[in-house]
Amino acid sequence: MCGGRLTHVALPTHVTDLISYELLLAVAELGSIGRAGHVHGMSQPAASARLRTLERRVGVPLLNRGQAGATLTASGELVAGWAQRVITDAAELAANLETLRDDRDSHLRIAASLTVAEYLVPAWLIRLRAEHPSIAPALSSGNSADVAESVLTGGADLGFIEGPVVPSGLDSRPVARDELVVVVAPGHGWAGRTITADELAATPLVTREAGSGTRLALERALAPTTPAPPVLEVSSTTAIKAAVAGGLAPAVLSSLSVSAELEAGTLTRVVTRGLDLHRSLRAVWPTGRDLRGPASDLLRIALDPTS
Repeated sequence: MCGGRLTHVALPTHVTDLISYELLLAVAELGSIGRAGHVHGMSQPAASARLRTLERRVGVPLLNRGQAGATLTASGELVAGWAQRVITDAAELAANLETLRDDRDSHLRIAASLTVAEYLVPAWLIRLRAEHPSIAPALSSGNSADVAESVLTGGADLGFIEGPVVPSGLDSRPVARDELVVVVAPGHGWAGRTITADELAATPLVTREAGSGTRLALERALAPTTPAPPVLEVSSTTAIKAAVAGGLAPAVLSSLSVSAELEAGTLTRVVTRGLDLHRSLRAVWPTGRDLRGPASDLLRIALDPTS
């Protein structure tokens, strides 16, 4: 039951054909089948044929046709009165659906891993807002595992991850290339040196927490060697940079996140040998779901190399 009415009753075709009833109402107002058809983008013969089909299905004559035009019969007046209420309700339904769609399209929930959220998404959102000023995006950040979970459970419309593996249940597109770099304090023993993958794996680092895309990418690059346990785990890139600059230990971070510190000289990049630390940053969304509206627009912007 919905609003006190049965919802499982199948309505007959002549009741659901609202366009024919709109034509009937237009004839009542304009006095001509031809003019009524023109209002609805139909030729006079097409409109006349549609009204005759309606009369046949209803089972009573609805129109008096003559050289001077057309008028409604007594039965036609009754049917038009009933139809007017239905057409008015249908127009209200259409307006409400449009409002609902506009409200949905004005919101966009984004989940992004920390590096992408801090260094890439803001520029993308500026372009999105320039194209669609009414859109109100909401951005949440976390590690790549958290982002994937948010997208899978419906907490976000679109996600961006750093991890080397896309979790099951998600489709993905690479949106950017990134490189991880080894950084140390300027006075560290590795400053000015080239280190090997084995040296890096054997050294306790300051790292992100388990589930971080950066940490997973490093572990994958060092495989099959298991890296030494970290000297410190933190969930903030800013905290890692502070710990490294203070001389605690080296770290491996996105080149995007340390460019300012490298330029300022508060951190030093260490050259590595025998180690590929390049990775793809990816947009993710539920498998089989077509991205539409602002989510589709944001993905298009993220894929644009000029973004």
